[in-house]
Amino acid sequence: MPHLADLDAPHTTVRLGDRPLTVEEVVAVARHGARVEISDAAWERVRTSRTVVEDLAEDTVAHYGVSTGFGALATTHIPHEKRTQLQRSLVRSHAAGMGDPVEEEVVRALMLLRVQTLATGRTGIREETLRLYLALLEHGITPLVLEYGSLGCSGDLAPLAHCAMVLIGEGEVLVDGAPQPAAEALAAAGLHPVVLHEKEGLALINGTDGMLGMLCLAIHDLHVQLTTADIACAMSVEGLLGTDDVFAADLQALRPHPGQAQSAENLRAVLAGSPIRDSHRDPHACTRVQDAYSLRCAPSVHGAARDTLAHARRVADAELASAVDNPVITLDGRVESNGNFHGAPVAYVLDFLAIVAADVASMSERRTDRFLDVSRSHGLPPFLADDPGTDSGLMIAQYTAAGMVSEMKRLAAPASVDSIPSSAMQEDHVSMGWAGARKLRRSVDALTRVLTVELVTAARGIALRAPLQPAAATAAVIADLDALASTAPGPDRDLGRDLMACATTVRDGGPVLAAESVTGPLH
Repeated sequence: MPHLADLDAPHTTVRLGDRPLTVEEVVAVARHGARVEISDAAWERVRTSRTVVEDLAEDTVAHYGVSTGFGALATTHIPHEKRTQLQRSLVRSHAAGMGDPVEEEVVRALMLLRVQTLATGRTGIREETLRLYLALLEHGITPLVLEYGSLGCSGDLAPLAHCAMVLIGEGEVLVDGAPQPAAEALAAAGLHPVVLHEKEGLALINGTDGMLGMLCLAIHDLHVQLTTADIACAMSVEGLLGTDDVFAADLQALRPHPGQAQSAENLRAVLAGSPIRDSHRDPHACTRVQDAYSLRCAPSVHGAARDTLAHARRVADAELASAVDNPVITLDGRVESNGNFHGAPVAYVLDFLAIVAADVASMSERRTDRFLDVSRSHGLPPFLADDPGTDSGLMIAQYTAAGMVSEMKRLAAPASVDSIPSSAMQEDHVSMGWAGARKLRRSVDALTRVLTVELVTAARGIALRAPLQPAAATAAVIADLDALASTAPGPDRDLGRDLMACATTVRDGGPVLAAESVTGPLH
């Protein structure tokens, strides 16, 4: 996996057409506003494939998406004079989303991925239409996409259709976060709507771009949070007077999973040189034999999560190298129907990652709970309170973490097995990948918050071990948290505010960068 500093490195321009996008480039455009351009070779492919569609439009033989209706109406021939109306009607009717607006970064990711597919020269899009789509990204005009409407098959139809609406000057957009009519936003940017021609409607709405965009964002965020989980665990081991002996490389090599080795290496690096750990290293003075599973087995769980994430990245890379449309223009100029729009490959790994996030969070919450229980915290005050009884300390922070973990377990129920038929039974099996992606986003957010609770709890527990000092990496992480909200022991204060402030740096990878300032790059 790429290093965090590389993941968040600025991308001034992302170039499409010469090779597939990377996960990091998707994040750069979606989240950080990187510029997008299309190569000259790609523009030539776009023009070539458009001539194929225009030739078929004159054919007396019906061709799906060119001179026919769609879905269950694929056998209905559409005369020339109605084909412009056909494309407009397709987009309008499929822009049937409901619910709350989808986050701008998700929509930008979706748009970028659709532009990439259009630039492959396999869709038959006109150059004029693609240039307008590209201009929306360039000008920061983000279509207003609503949460419900995609079944993850025949593409993310409704979300993509809401984007296509903007190209014809209809629907709503967000500009600097504020909604306004698409026509007004286009005019303000000096852009003009297009009239869609044969095949263009399908080319604009037939893809797995929404679920893939959310997968790319989740891969990036989970990479950061799994490293954070290793750091939080190391701090818990330290604060709970646990042992790092079990993380030894030769012991981990007895079970040679790649992620497990990486996680254990992170734990060793963060704990290196800890005076707290050294204080109870003498086996004659320390009577404890084994730590609890949530400490001792962390590399097995965190490592399995890393290996699952690596699999998800391989799926994302394959999807990023795909041209998903139906029908598709082949290299020899045929227009062929296919089933590549089915979202199952993406949907499965979205579900896998929700399971991973829930289990890593569950283990984190168990470590937090150990700090608060006097029977298991090895000499720390109840709930790490300053004046137990008068003060409640971090008691309710654990409640908050437990509530989020419980929700994450519900979110881990797979969406991809919940197919429901549509389009008069023509589309009789769907992936539900969009739904899987939506719940994964909520789960990743919850994981960030659960880890925040553990980090704050461990920081306070470590402070209560004074005059013993923590490892240098641990001290750096605590300083990063304390820059936003104090983690030090003391009388009860506005705990929710402190946790929310710390969650900001955890989400942005602050603890990872802080630890790496001492350890060097972590996995």
